[in-house]
Amino acid sequence: MSCPDPLALHLPDARATEALARRLAPRLAPGFVLYLSGDLGAGKTTFVRALLRALGFGGRVKSPSFSLLESYDLSKFRLYHFDFYRFDSGQDWLDAGFEEFIGAPNVAIVEWPERAAGTLPAPDLHLFLRFAGDTAGEERIVEAVAGTERGRACLKALAPTDERC
Repeated sequence: MSCPDPLALHLPDARATEALARRLAPRLAPGFVLYLSGDLGAGKTTFVRALLRALGFGGRVKSPSFSLLESYDLSKFRLYHFDFYRFDSGQDWLDAGFEEFIGAPNVAIVEWPERAAGTLPAPDLHLFLRFAGDTAGEERIVEAVAGTERGRACLKALAPTDERC
């Protein structure tokens, strides 16, 4: 049985967002590319922080909003966390020289990938996080879209236990 693609998920609070990250963590492998899209405050960095914790990283996890890039040495790979919110176009990504960090042997997580559209490699998985209702609450809706076979395998891990495909 295959999972719906895109897969829509309801996350009632930050703990559910963190649980989603923990389900994805074991699926990450060298070369994996994950896109995260969503409004400011939608939970992208919360998701990455939980993902890194699930991967065994115990240090400080900073948002790359101003540095554009944070890197984390993990046991099986190096994870690069990008934030392209301040980019005007894909040319900014090319000018920054970040292409060498995406692909094996690394894992790349890209926030605001639409700001570098047309220049980034296709993702294995793209998560769209949005507020469910008003922006003051913790409730989120996540739409998970697979871009590769590896991404489609992730959809199975992300599906709620009672709906596993």
